[in-house]
Amino acid sequence: MFYPSTEPSEAQQPKNRRRFRLMLLLTAGSIAMVALYSGIFLLLMDREGQSHDWTSALYWTVTTMSTLGYGDITFDSDAGRLFSMVVLVSGMLLLLVVLPFMFIQFVVTPWMEERDKAQVARKVPDDLNGHILLVGIGPVTQTLIARAKRTKIPTLVLVDDPSEAVRLKDEGYQTMVGPLDSPITYRRAGVDRAVMVVSTAADTTNTNVAFTVRAVSKDVTITATADKKASVDVLELAGADLVIQLSSELGTGLANRVLGTAGRCHIIDSLGKTPVAEAAIQGTSLVGLTLDQAQHHIASRTKILAIMQRGRLLRLESDDQLTEGMVLIIAGSQHDLEQYDQQFQNPQSLEGPVLVLGGGRVGRAVAESFEKSHADYTIVEQSDARVPSHLEVTAGDAADLEILKSAGLNEASGVIITTHDDDLNVYLTLYCRRLQPDLQIIARATSEHNVATLYRAGADSVLSYASIGATAMWNKLGHSHRVVIAEGSELFTVPIPSTVATAQLKNERVYEMTGCHIVGALDAEQEVLVEADGVTAVQASQLILLGDRHAERKFRNMYLKTG
Repeated sequence: MFYPSTEPSEAQQPKNRRRFRLMLLLTAGSIAMVALYSGIFLLLMDREGQSHDWTSALYWTVTTMSTLGYGDITFDSDAGRLFSMVVLVSGMLLLLVVLPFMFIQFVVTPWMEERDKAQVARKVPDDLNGHILLVGIGPVTQTLIARAKRTKIPTLVLVDDPSEAVRLKDEGYQTMVGPLDSPITYRRAGVDRAVMVVSTAADTTNTNVAFTVRAVSKDVTITATADKKASVDVLELAGADLVIQLSSELGTGLANRVLGTAGRCHIIDSLGKTPVAEAAIQGTSLVGLTLDQAQHHIASRTKILAIMQRGRLLRLESDDQLTEGMVLIIAGSQHDLEQYDQQFQNPQSLEGPVLVLGGGRVGRAVAESFEKSHADYTIVEQSDARVPSHLEVTAGDAADLEILKSAGLNEASGVIITTHDDDLNVYLTLYCRRLQPDLQIIARATSEHNVATLYRAGADSVLSYASIGATAMWNKLGHSHRVVIAEGSELFTVPIPSTVATAQLKNERVYEMTGCHIVGALDAEQEVLVEADGVTAVQASQLILLGDRHAERKFRNMYLKTG
């Protein structure tokens, strides 16, 4: 059901005002030009001894500028003829440039905008149910939409600018237009039938959206992002169920992925009640063992889920050897992981400090995370005034070798690059990798297309706002759980396919067919990790897979028929 816009939107009103001012300026300029030419005409005619009034002057100016040129009034002097050519040329420019421009701006463009506005939905169909309503569009919401699309959950993008709605519609998004602060908009968007409302705009806009939506629906889940820490409480008071401070979440995620060189594992998330951790095998007794030997060598019930190297999942057979640069993705109870640390952590090989390059919001969040875990770190920041006094900081340029050395580069176990400039992050990644080939390097990406570049530059792991924010929102939705291992690689849960036994899944070479690794299953009652071989839907609630979005889509297409 579609409704044409009857009133200009708030975004449209400034554009209309600019057009009106431009029209007044062009009209005033044209009138001034005609008046000036008419005055000069009278002066030149008076010099030639011809007598004309203002009516004749205006008549001559208009006919000359319009290129009609009847020839009933002419100049006899060279100055007059030269002036006539100036008037004629300026008139031609007015006819060929200015008037068409005005026609396009004030007739054609408004007509096209009105036509486009009539094509944008102002109310969703009544049969739209179970959708995610996204207020605005950005990297986080785009990632969330991609995940929803793979699981056949409908999404609706709500904007207040009809031209933006048309653009998004042309890009393939289901869109609706309406004032973001109006309860009527959310009723027309079917918010009472939605499973979640997501708002990722400015903190003030998010607060208004949450407050307005909560007045319309008491039950819908509202998630929002917050730039400032103080905004978290305000958004929760406004009605938001989940508030994600992206800088803090990303900082914590980056800090959790610094593996060091002492053999200790680092918990990054959990699946059900089972913690998931990363552990570098550098310097441990696992180096040189095959994958099968390594699993048996681990004394606790800790399970190896996957092997990664420089952000890439490795396809290792049971008899393939583990090498220094590999990272284990492991899972087990808290007690199991503590036993893992006792077995492989080298007490004589203490982890060196971590350098945090950049003292912005993300860098400070990384440092705060290290403060809580009592880890040794140093922030490298040009303007140390932006870093709170209780955090360790070295003032200077992170691209200066002497600054890095004074901050402890030679003793460092890892580097976290946190600036918001992807070009600078690539530069610093290359620089640090050349200086210290064995250094653990974790980088932040702002744009998704720079993730692969950062890996090529030498980053061991890359994370972004988009993946962290979208994952937190998706997990709040409750359809399945996801754990970001590295940008583009995720652990995720799927229902156990009813068409085939899980034992057959292992034997059908799922990886070769889809690119997904089957790493285990979640116990139906206790939500703990169990082996996937031979379990049934009664014994386990969901399978746990590891792969990228393309692999997930293939698996769903092949086994779940929902991709």
